[in-house]
Amino acid sequence: MIKQGLEIKQTQKLSRLQIQTIKLIELPVQELEQRVRAELEENPVLDDTPDPESEDPQDKDISLDEIGEDDYIPAYKTRVSNWGKDPRPEYNTFSVRQSFTQSLMDQLGYRNLDKHQYDIAAFIIGSLDEDGYLRRDIESLVDDLAFRANIETDADEVESMLKIIQEFDPAGVGARDLRECLLLQLKTCKQTPEVVNAERILEEEFQEFSNRHFQKIMSRLGISEDELKAATARIVKLNPSPGGQIDDSYSDQAQQIVPDFILEDNDGQLSFSMPRFNIPELRVNQKYADMLMSSKNSSDRAQKEAVSFVKQKLDSAKWFVEALKQRQNTLKKTMQAILDFQYDYFLTGDETSLKPMVLKDIAEITGFDISTISRVVNSKYIETHFGILPLKYFFSEGMENKEGEEVSTRELKKVLQECVDAEDKKKPLTDEQLVEEMSKRGYKVARRTIAKYRGMLGIPLARWRKEL
Repeated sequence: MIKQGLEIKQTQKLSRLQIQTIKLIELPVQELEQRVRAELEENPVLDDTPDPESEDPQDKDISLDEIGEDDYIPAYKTRVSNWGKDPRPEYNTFSVRQSFTQSLMDQLGYRNLDKHQYDIAAFIIGSLDEDGYLRRDIESLVDDLAFRANIETDADEVESMLKIIQEFDPAGVGARDLRECLLLQLKTCKQTPEVVNAERILEEEFQEFSNRHFQKIMSRLGISEDELKAATARIVKLNPSPGGQIDDSYSDQAQQIVPDFILEDNDGQLSFSMPRFNIPELRVNQKYADMLMSSKNSSDRAQKEAVSFVKQKLDSAKWFVEALKQRQNTLKKTMQAILDFQYDYFLTGDETSLKPMVLKDIAEITGFDISTISRVVNSKYIETHFGILPLKYFFSEGMENKEGEEVSTRELKKVLQECVDAEDKKKPLTDEQLVEEMSKRGYKVARRTIAKYRGMLGIPLARWRKEL
């Protein structure tokens, strides 16, 4: 027997305006400028030039309210005046580093190689990990080149191409292990006594150096304590990660960071502005509005088609302008909530003043969804008197101190760094001892948390921090 029944489901469908707004909210200011200019090119109804017949084109809106509801949606403001009348300053930008892989490929292009050699070298570059190391053995690369790239070669040729890549910047790239990475960097340095000794240590006594067996090194190499100190100081300045974990999506040539907000300090009273930079101020072209008004009752077919086209473009312009306004209001309200929440930090720039803050906190203050706050925060920056910072920087989880007060994880990291900086480098603190030091300063942190934060801060294990 088949049972029949009626089930009612409630679904929510986003309106065209909501979809448009969501897309615009996600854009940082420089991409927003490109989006606005693209809309200007695609929609002839929109204009960014002042009305020549207007005495004050900044203040005059073109009202389409006279058009009936059947013809067009009423109460449409045709100009976006979200940014005020401040002058348009130049972009205050800083560049993101060029893609690591692209940088190597650019350098490869300057080498005098035939296509076969170039393809092998390019394959090797593509095989490097995010730290700039080649973690594959040469024979495996030969096999991969044959099966994956249909390139016949041998170990000697692959090795010779790897040697070329190892001459590229940054120094140390293409190394197969830490020892080779450090030696590659030393070879690019002026051969001073400390550099020569550093090379000898890495070539002959790398294991002893890793284990901090300094007396054995001095005895075997016949060098003094001062010479060992100088060589060690030179080694620790080298970069163990030449790739630097650079995000391949960024490039100096293709992207600049432009602040969406500028912090302003007026005698201790903080506020922010949202400069429009080169974003055009939109208005509806008067002649199209006049065309619609004069021809809406026409019986001519061609004229009706023209009116229909104009109405369609006016409708599209309405949603775009309204979405721009909503984007501006959403960003403004969100930034104000962040500023109020982290007011003490914005006053001083002191990281210990940052309060634990998650997306939910700002969502509750603004009344927006967490997803909306996430879109606002993503790829947005604020210029402060202590640097240009991503909005993501102000969000972090929290932990309790001995008094039961919640402190941010960023504060804990800063205190941990201070403990390491203050330690006796001849007897560096172990993770267990760092737990005790943090406890003395009022922070309850587990050993595994210390290890986690130490790794995030790039602080090596105690035995690697030991000095003579």
